[in-house]
Amino acid sequence: MARLKGSSVAEAAGPPRVPAARRTVWSREVGWFVAIGVVSTAGQAALYWALRLWWPPAAANLVSLLVLTVLNTEANRRLTFRHADAGPVRAHLGAGGLFVLGYLVTSGAVLWFRHERPDASPAAETAVLAATSVAVTVVRFLVLRFAVFRGRARR
Repeated sequence: MARLKGSSVAEAAGPPRVPAARRTVWSREVGWFVAIGVVSTAGQAALYWALRLWWPPAAANLVSLLVLTVLNTEANRRLTFRHADAGPVRAHLGAGGLFVLGYLVTSGAVLWFRHERPDASPAAETAVLAATSVAVTVVRFLVLRFAVFRGRARR
């Protein structure tokens, strides 16, 4: 009976709490990642829109995504995940795989949109590209956080 009472008291207390230091790290990382992501998405959208004046959607997306992925990865390495035990080579190689995923998903979305609406403007394509990039960014954060920038130096 005492055993049952002890277990119900533990259940009433709720799930174990995450230490404040760990919450602070997560808050800082998410904050930096979102800020960098907003700037990167805006930069990619602007570059894509400009390149679409001369290039087809897939080529414009490839170049804009490549340029901004390199800048985004370096910014996240230096600011978001600055305490992780991952150097520039590991960071950029890990982001390279994410680049391929991001390119396939965003290009697929833009090409599908152009198929459905062949008369759509580059501005409309850019909106589709930006919205799809946001979805890819969630996956990107999780992979960077738990695979690329994991390590013993994490604080």
